[in-house]
Amino acid sequence: MDLRPDPDHEAIAEAVDAVCARFDDAYWSDLDQRHEFPWDFYRAMAEGGWVGICIPEAYGGGGQGIAEGAIVLNRVAASGACMNGSTALHLTMFGLNPVVRFGSERLKEAFLPRAAVGDLHVAFGVTEPDAGTDTSRIATRAIDDGHGGFVVSGRKIWTSKALESEVCLLLARTDASPGTFDGLTLFLVDLDPAHCDIAPIPKVGRNAVASCEVAYDELPVEGWRMVGERGQGFRHILHGLNPERILLAAMACGIGEAALRRAVAYAGEREVFGRPIGANQAIAHPLAQAHMQLAAAKAVMRDAAWRYDHDLPCGEQANTAKYLAAEASWFAADQAVQTHGGLGYATEYHVERYWREARLQRLAPVSQEMTCNFIAQNVLGLPRSY
Repeated sequence: MDLRPDPDHEAIAEAVDAVCARFDDAYWSDLDQRHEFPWDFYRAMAEGGWVGICIPEAYGGGGQGIAEGAIVLNRVAASGACMNGSTALHLTMFGLNPVVRFGSERLKEAFLPRAAVGDLHVAFGVTEPDAGTDTSRIATRAIDDGHGGFVVSGRKIWTSKALESEVCLLLARTDASPGTFDGLTLFLVDLDPAHCDIAPIPKVGRNAVASCEVAYDELPVEGWRMVGERGQGFRHILHGLNPERILLAAMACGIGEAALRRAVAYAGEREVFGRPIGANQAIAHPLAQAHMQLAAAKAVMRDAAWRYDHDLPCGEQANTAKYLAAEASWFAADQAVQTHGGLGYATEYHVERYWREARLQRLAPVSQEMTCNFIAQNVLGLPRSY
């Protein structure tokens, strides 16, 4: 891995920063409070070509790797947009990776060019109320309709962007019974309101991008909308887990960087007992620790991205990056609130919003405990615990 500064990467960061500078904390706080999708921001990023940066050039995208995608999402989150801004982009930027890797040419030509220009919003439907992390328990069914297509019925939860999205990458059971990973098939389905009931889930943060429960009631799906092979959907999803972990680590670091920036500024200007509070080691040392933790997490994230883009094994690095970034983000955001004292609880200083969004990193899309399970089993060789 070449650790020297990359002029292309620096140019990406500068260009994304320039777009994000047009959307300040007040913009994001207002949308979060009103539960309104950041349309103006999304369009600005789409116009700059950033939504399609990871989509192959053959389909109108930028043809860049995970390293470049991670830079975009990190800078967006670090601007103060946090998860509201980065999630608005992430699902279209990289959510269609299974289609890129396993989809038919017809599927790619129908959807990738539209996604590359930001014209197609994509949701992701895997988690179910009675399955959670145990994907083998998925019960949503895709039944053959006798004419080469399928009819889908079932329920999914935590489907982000379902309200704004036209299509959803949906994992459904075509064969076998719940309790096995076999027989799961991936589809790119239309979120047809005649067959899909979408209800936002009230939640503590990241409210500009809704997370939804979606009930599928005999949704017709044409056969060509299958992604990859029948019964291999779980394996197709697994292929995208490492890059997802990498991008999430980049986003988490960005939240921590935004929180730390505000905390340092406040610590340098707020005076108590005749001097800035940042002169006190009780304030300064935790902020220094937050900086070091974020730097360490970012270094592992970059290593994981480099390995993925060079077709090298990266499961250990990707999962480690996600874990470390989630912890570093949470620590930085919590210290930002603490540095502000009682004002950290006030919305006008924004750190409480960063704090709420940083907490999510330790839960989703996989918990810290499940990440430890992966490392324990696959890196240390310990027995499976579940």
